[in-house]
Amino acid sequence: MEITYASPSSQNLSSSSQRSSSNVSMPAARPVKVIPLQHPETTSSSSAASSFGASVSKWIGNFKRMTWIQWIETLLPCSRWIRTYKWREYFQVDLMAGTTVGIMLVPQAMSYAKLAGLQPIYGLYSGFVPIFVYAIFGSSRQLAIGPVALVSLLVSNVLGGIAVSSDELYTELAILLALMVGIFESIMGLLRLGWLIRFISHAVISGFTTASAIVIALSQAKYFLGYDVARSSKIVPLIKSIILGADKFSWPPFLVGSIILAILLIMKQLGKSRKYLRFLRAAGPLTGVVLGTTIVKIYHPPSITLVGDIPQGLPNFSIPKSFECAMSLIPTAILITGVAILESVGIAKALAAKNGYELDSNQELFGLGVANILGSFFSAYPTTGSFSRSAVNHESGAKTGLSGVITGIIMACALLFMTPLFEHIPQCALAAIVVSAVMGLVDYDEAIFLWHVDKKDFLLWTITSITTLFLGIEIGVLVGVGASLAFVIHESANPHIAILGRLPGTTVYRNTQQYPEAYTYHGIVIVRIDAPIYFANISFIKDRLREYEVDVDRSTRRGPEVERIYFVILEMAPVTYIDSSAVQALKDLYQEYKSRDIQIAISNPNHEVLLTLSKSGVVDLIGKEWYFVRAHDAVQVCLQHVQSLKETANAPNPLPDDNLSFLQRLLKSRGEDLSIAELESGAQRPPDFKNTDPKLEPLLSRKS
Repeated sequence: MEITYASPSSQNLSSSSQRSSSNVSMPAARPVKVIPLQHPETTSSSSAASSFGASVSKWIGNFKRMTWIQWIETLLPCSRWIRTYKWREYFQVDLMAGTTVGIMLVPQAMSYAKLAGLQPIYGLYSGFVPIFVYAIFGSSRQLAIGPVALVSLLVSNVLGGIAVSSDELYTELAILLALMVGIFESIMGLLRLGWLIRFISHAVISGFTTASAIVIALSQAKYFLGYDVARSSKIVPLIKSIILGADKFSWPPFLVGSIILAILLIMKQLGKSRKYLRFLRAAGPLTGVVLGTTIVKIYHPPSITLVGDIPQGLPNFSIPKSFECAMSLIPTAILITGVAILESVGIAKALAAKNGYELDSNQELFGLGVANILGSFFSAYPTTGSFSRSAVNHESGAKTGLSGVITGIIMACALLFMTPLFEHIPQCALAAIVVSAVMGLVDYDEAIFLWHVDKKDFLLWTITSITTLFLGIEIGVLVGVGASLAFVIHESANPHIAILGRLPGTTVYRNTQQYPEAYTYHGIVIVRIDAPIYFANISFIKDRLREYEVDVDRSTRRGPEVERIYFVILEMAPVTYIDSSAVQALKDLYQEYKSRDIQIAISNPNHEVLLTLSKSGVVDLIGKEWYFVRAHDAVQVCLQHVQSLKETANAPNPLPDDNLSFLQRLLKSRGEDLSIAELESGAQRPPDFKNTDPKLEPLLSRKS
């Protein structure tokens, strides 16, 4: 490793002073100490290819070192909790949690199936096989999967434009969609591509779910009002249809549905606010179903529609059909996969953190995918993690995936023995269950928070929610994601750049706008670039550097007074990466500065950035002596050069070579060098070395 020094040595400074002593009488220079910057060899093995090779070798090494137990845990995550299961301690709480979630899931599954445009039995099927599969392949021990409102709305929205809900094709496409979603989730999990969804901001997801919750609630209005409402994912057609059909309004379903909805909301609120009443939250859907069935049995109101006949028995094995329509389902399958990653994996991670175990998001995504794939062979439509049921599962004390197995057993019992009881459930009761569930998705608190914290995120939230409400779900998601990516690109292409100044009494340099007391020096601009430098932002950075060269604030400047900028110091500590376009732009900028007698100095580049600059020849072009470990080192050296220029310009008998270029003058003569303490304070008198601050650093000698 080659070691160079960022400033001329004391010997060079002395010889320079002696050569110029015949022209100007100057005292000896006060030496400065500069920390040496280590330049990497351009043939260093720390290239991108070798780094990738090292990563691959490390992965292969870990792969070979895996024991058979680790292999089993990777392929079957359930083995992690099975091996350490404490029957006396865990079984009772898992039994209670699984039973509670099962009681909650049975009516919810039927309700969400109706929301998806399917018969209630397919909701029960979707809450059966996928639960058992996820218990084996899923890594979360508290996540409760099954039908959810948002996915059901997406299924209804896309399939409604292809087939009529009463047709067999509609059901076949819903099952095919589960297979496609499972394949996408499994592929993303195996390829570890879950990070792609990070580009969608939380504001977009919140705005989307809020708008979707409103659309879902309005779509259930027909069961409350007693007449059909147009099927749409847009708010305007829904409201228009509700208004136009007002003359068909029926009181019985409205009263029954409203009473059940009010009871559900009260039970949910009591369950959240009082710990000893937590069971009410899970018992709400079952209570609504029982109450609605009782009212129908007693009063027999003719205007209230019932669920009707539900097939009894477990689902049969069957291969999904209608593959000729698969291409039209791909966008929705991708969207549902995104919802699964954002909601299910997010919930699973939060629950894992609360219960003290680690969770691999890619393994989780793979588990969800396998559950959907195998579920599609047993007539299930797309499923994912439910926030409400997962919260109930956690609050009920679930310790392992056995709670999910128990929930699946309850669903099996419901399919085998209880379907005749479901025939008299009023549809307004199921609609009330859906509305009470989605009301928690209306996240107006998030909008208020974003308004106070970040107006850009509030704008994203507003754009996504409005477009989803008025233009539909697909367009709303596309616009929201597009706006989110546009903000990311804008921030990346217009990075934050700061002028640095020195904090009084320290060698620390900070943003002068954040620290107004920080001062700068005449003839020197210190610029910090707070982002990687690449093709998209290099033009912006060059424009800002030109602005800083012209717009000079002299009110807080110290040191020798000069009329213009001679040095631009680039503080590159925050720069994690620099590409070939940026390298070429730096070369052009150096030549541009050189033509105006301005020298670039580089401060604190990381190893990879410095290696790139070395390989591209930028280090040799600028000069190794202009690369520094600290911004303070660069300032010390530049200050001496500025003072040299000032004294040379003020010399009584200047030599003809004073007309040489700035860089030539720096190599030719140094002029009078004040001590660093005097230069930094702005004093213009020679230093008294007898009273020099002993804390000032001596200059390091250059090693040959």
